[in-house]
Amino acid sequence: MIEIHGAPFDLGGARQGSRLGPDALRLAGLISSLAETTDIPIHDLGNLPVNLNAEKGPGIPYARAAGDVIVRLKAITREIVARGSFPIMLGGEHSMSAGPVSAFVDQYGDELGILWIDAHGDLNTPDISPSMNIHGMPLALMSGFESGMVGPVDDDWRTLQTSIVAKTLNIANICWFGLRDVDKGEKARAKMGFPITMHEIDRDGVLGTWKKIDAYLKERGCKYLYISLDVDAMDPILAPGTGTAVRGGLSYREAHFLAELIHESLQETGSYQLVGMDVVEVSPIHDYNNETATVAAEWVASLFGKSILGS
Repeated sequence: MIEIHGAPFDLGGARQGSRLGPDALRLAGLISSLAETTDIPIHDLGNLPVNLNAEKGPGIPYARAAGDVIVRLKAITREIVARGSFPIMLGGEHSMSAGPVSAFVDQYGDELGILWIDAHGDLNTPDISPSMNIHGMPLALMSGFESGMVGPVDDDWRTLQTSIVAKTLNIANICWFGLRDVDKGEKARAKMGFPITMHEIDRDGVLGTWKKIDAYLKERGCKYLYISLDVDAMDPILAPGTGTAVRGGLSYREAHFLAELIHESLQETGSYQLVGMDVVEVSPIHDYNNETATVAAEWVASLFGKSILGS
């Protein structure tokens, strides 16, 4: 069974609105598209209750509130997996992905590969973050980097790591796809994993760059894969409904071709197993006619095997 759950939290970014993302994705036909694509039963668990009136706090803005939701998302992911189901988390901002990812890191350790489809690296720590927004920090948090700060900021960072991270995410097992806005302090860290930028996609195409990621994951010995789709990976002309839009992203066909290639790779004998995924940063208040949620819902259907002529 596929179990869908929403995490409508968006206090950790400069532009709020992604709290509406889970329902926008549902209204865009995410569940019906999946139902038409796969015979796997689908169950919608609804949205996690979230306190959007939380205090900002003296350290990392809204870190305590975000941490509370992330801890509960981690527990929900474990429950879904224990039932033998496949979890799809709908954000909310990208910090929410730390919940399901950390659950799978605890379970699979270095055998888990992460495909982070995003314009941004999300590898900031408080000391190098230009904004101090927690939605740009989830991978650094899970990879065990220190805050580089003292006082309330470091207290928040340590509290987050203590409550969320049982096993550290191996940064070498992270593959990025679609990077084009990486902060100065993140660049060296991204090179510790396997980053694919838009420049490389322009040069080698979606097929060529995906083959590199596929080979890398297998060389790393990854038997399991988690996919996180931040809709700002796509070009804002196609997907304007996000709080951190960056020009020059994936086109509609590039994005869907990637989903189709991933699906094909997952069918290969001896390949890794897809264990969970999320779709985050859909912000309807920055959108036109719910286009961004629609594109994202269609992308998920392609990942599960939807094709032009069918099977």
